[in-house]
Amino acid sequence: MTTLRRVIAATVATLSVPMAVAIPAKADTTVPPPYIDHVEWAKWGDLSSLRVYPTHAGPVASTDFVSADEAWAEVLTLSPDAEIAGMRAQFVCHWQLAELAYPGKVSWNLEPWRPEVDDNEMVSAGCNPGGTEEPF
Repeated sequence: MTTLRRVIAATVATLSVPMAVAIPAKADTTVPPPYIDHVEWAKWGDLSSLRVYPTHAGPVASTDFVSADEAWAEVLTLSPDAEIAGMRAQFVCHWQLAELAYPGKVSWNLEPWRPEVDDNEMVSAGCNPGGTEEPF
C-alpha cells in the first residue's frame, strides 16, 4: 500500500503543477517575392513608357501593405535604366493604390516624361501626373 500511496501522491502532485501551454506560432502571412514578373519599354509616339507586370503576389502584397522598396528593387534589376527622376514615385503610387482603385490591372505603366509632383498631386492624378494615361 505504501507504494500505491506514493504513486497516487506523485500523480496528484504532477497534476497540480501548472502545465506550460504551448502557444502556436503565428504564421507569417506576408506574401513572398518575387512581386514583379517582367517589365518592357513601349513607345507612344515620341514618349516612352515602362510597363511593369506584377506577379500574382505583387497586387496581393501591395494590398497587405508590404513595402514598395523590395518590389522597386526588382523593377530596377529587370530594367536598370528605369532609375529616372519621378519613376519611383509613380511606381510607389501604383503599388499602394492600383489594386485598390483598379483591381486586376495587368500592368502598371511608368513614364519618365511625367513631372515630379508631391504625393497629393500624384494621388489626385491617379498616379499619372502631367497628362492622361497612355492609350495602351
